[in-house]
Amino acid sequence: MVLVDTSIWIDYFRDGKNSSGLELLIDENLIVINEIILAELIPYLKIKQQTHVIQLLNEVSQTPLDIKWEEIIQLQIKCLKSGANGIGIPDLIIAQNAKQNDCAIYSLDKHFKLLNKVLKIKFY
Repeated sequence: MVLVDTSIWIDYFRDGKNSSGLELLIDENLIVINEIILAELIPYLKIKQQTHVIQLLNEVSQTPLDIKWEEIIQLQIKCLKSGANGIGIPDLIIAQNAKQNDCAIYSLDKHFKLLNKVLKIKFY
């Protein structure tokens, strides 16, 4: 399974130049999402009155969030020590969620590449 990050969805909704693999993943029913990613996407979609898109996103399988705060703190410490600065808590939680659920991450966000130095995560 592939956890599709906010950056891919945004690119896909705009012009899809950098998210061309998403359609294949959708066709193969390999995508998952989580509540953080939905929380990042849905407010803008509501403002734009994209109710059909919101409905479709809510139908995507979700990985359950099981936030281990001590693990997040330790991960942030490791990131800071390794020079991977500026990684926000939402990205740390998304990475933790992907690892817990044995998912690859599909993202355009450079923070996930930095996180890979500390938390070996799979990428699509």
